[in-house]
Amino acid sequence: MRRDIYQAIADPTRRAILTLLVTGAMTPNAIAEHFDSSRQAVSKHIQILTECGALKQEQQGREIYYHLELNKMKEVDQWIEAFRNMWTDRFNQLDNLLDTL
Repeated sequence: MRRDIYQAIADPTRRAILTLLVTGAMTPNAIAEHFDSSRQAVSKHIQILTECGALKQEQQGREIYYHLELNKMKEVDQWIEAFRNMWTDRFNQLDNLLDTL
């Protein structure tokens, strides 16, 4: 099953996992150490992020490391960009209006 990235990042724990992995790849145990929930719950979040393409697994010896899939995160950023531009335009219009008053 292929999951939707936007549903996946709607969860605050999954967003926190993505933020953790900005600094580099981590094992599931290393990720789980940052949360109060069970390792099993964190593993489920990792699985969802992997299924939507936000994370990739990499086997190194006996360990599995998870890292961000930057292309998928760029896809989210590009979607948000339209809203970012809209708000920038609106704030500029407001600045212009305030300047004329």
